[in-house]
Amino acid sequence: MTIHRGRGFAAINYPIGMNLGGDPSQALVHSNPDGKFMVALSSIDLGQGMKSVTRQIAAETLGIPVEDVYVDTADSDTGPHCMGSFASRGTHRVGNAVIAAATEARAVMMEAAAEELEVNAEDLVTDGKGNIHVKGAPSKSITTAAACNAAQFKQGKTVSGRGIFLVPLSDVDPETGEMTPVTCFAHAAMIVDLDVDDETGEVNVVEMNSCYEVGRALNPRLVEQQLVGGAWMGMSHTLWETTEPYYPDRSHGPVDFNDYVMPGPGDIAPHHISVLERPAPDGPFGGKGPGEMCANPVLPAVTNAVFNAVGVRIDDLPITPEKILRALAAQGGARPQPKW
Repeated sequence: MTIHRGRGFAAINYPIGMNLGGDPSQALVHSNPDGKFMVALSSIDLGQGMKSVTRQIAAETLGIPVEDVYVDTADSDTGPHCMGSFASRGTHRVGNAVIAAATEARAVMMEAAAEELEVNAEDLVTDGKGNIHVKGAPSKSITTAAACNAAQFKQGKTVSGRGIFLVPLSDVDPETGEMTPVTCFAHAAMIVDLDVDDETGEVNVVEMNSCYEVGRALNPRLVEQQLVGGAWMGMSHTLWETTEPYYPDRSHGPVDFNDYVMPGPGDIAPHHISVLERPAPDGPFGGKGPGEMCANPVLPAVTNAVFNAVGVRIDDLPITPEKILRALAAQGGARPQPKW
């Protein structure tokens, strides 16, 4: 038995969203009489942090504390239209729609405050702490809650806004008819170190080192958590997991999570991440969102590392011990590749 160490590298460019009819998303924002704001979406939070990020975006745009914003992702019947939570589009598409809706609602709130303070709305600013005051005169102020209350009960105004984001159609190359289907890309590079046992075919991921360019990290902690979790998911798809391992014959397939093969806590490898911020010109506050791309580079990086370790190229996932042993037998044993 020999343990062979291998190193694999992969780099990806990942398109954000899909330009299907402009890939639109809508958002609605309104204030309750107590000054708390509700953001209504049909964009579902699948655990990727949609609610947290859109809450931050709305608060920043409205100029109020984040704790005064709530996000309701009801359903596609009662909420504003959204193309869906897929293709890493949430932060970019939905975030832009929330900015548009919050901007409209903020304008109504500022007009209500101006009427109460007997000044022009253009002379007012928010401090992000729940107050609206006259520029250069902080003592002349009103709380956002009082302004929203006055709008509803004294002025007969609805502090609300509607927003939609639509990807503009790109120019068409007159010679080829080529268009640009997306407006921005995210990028990633990953190095994976692992060990392959040439007697059992087992793979042990030793370490991951990655670098992700995600626009602007609107919530750095959430970004890091998603990158770590997504990499583990990518590792699972590469070495363990498949939805139809016996397709088209499922007679011997797993029936529950006792039989379904997937990694456990002991299989988690140390993962060192560097996040590069290059704000997207058309992203909400420069954000793109990591989305699905956090798992993408893991699959080719692990596959390349297995090849580097024992010289077999597996192109059918998952890379199970059985597949490695068959490939080793076919080529007459392990053939470690040059290390770098």
